[in-house]
Amino acid sequence: MSDDPVLVYIGLGANTGDPPVQLQQALQKISERAGKVEVLSSVYVSEPWGGAPPPWFHNQAAGILTRLKPEVLMAVLLDIEQDMGRQRSAPNAPRPIDLDILFYGDRIIRENDLEIPHPRLVERNFVLIPLMEIAPDFVHPVTGLTIEEHYLHSPDRHEVCLI
Repeated sequence: MSDDPVLVYIGLGANTGDPPVQLQQALQKISERAGKVEVLSSVYVSEPWGGAPPPWFHNQAAGILTRLKPEVLMAVLLDIEQDMGRQRSAPNAPRPIDLDILFYGDRIIRENDLEIPHPRLVERNFVLIPLMEIAPDFVHPVTGLTIEEHYLHSPDRHEVCLI
C-alpha cells in the first residue's frame, strides 16, 4: 500500500448476463477490496467495438480513491473479473465484466503487463464519453490533452448512448 490515497479512474463494461446488475456488483467489490468510489458516471450502452459480436455493452467510469499500488490494484481488478465469471477467450469477446485502469493519478506506467494510462482509451468513445462525464478537464499525462479534447478529436464512430 502507498501512504497517500490516489484518485484512479476505472472503466467498467459488461455485455452478458444482466449488465446493469453486474456493473453494480463490480462497483461494490471494488469498494470492498480497492478503495472508495468518489465519482461515478451514468451507464451508457455502446456498439461492440472491433467487430465483436452483439450484444451491446453497458459501460461506466468510476473515480476511486485507493492506497493500493498500481500492480496490486490491477491484480484486485483481475480477481474481481474472475470472481464474476470472466474468461479471457478472445479479444473483444462478450464478457460478464471488464475492469480497466484508465488513469492512476497522473502516473505513466509501462512495465510487464501493466500499461497506464490505458493505451487505447483515447480511441474509444465508450471509454471517453463516461469518463468525460466525470472528469472532462482531466489532462492525459502523455498527450497533454483533456478528456473532452480527446473526445472532440476522436476518430471512433461507434454508437454510444446514455440509458
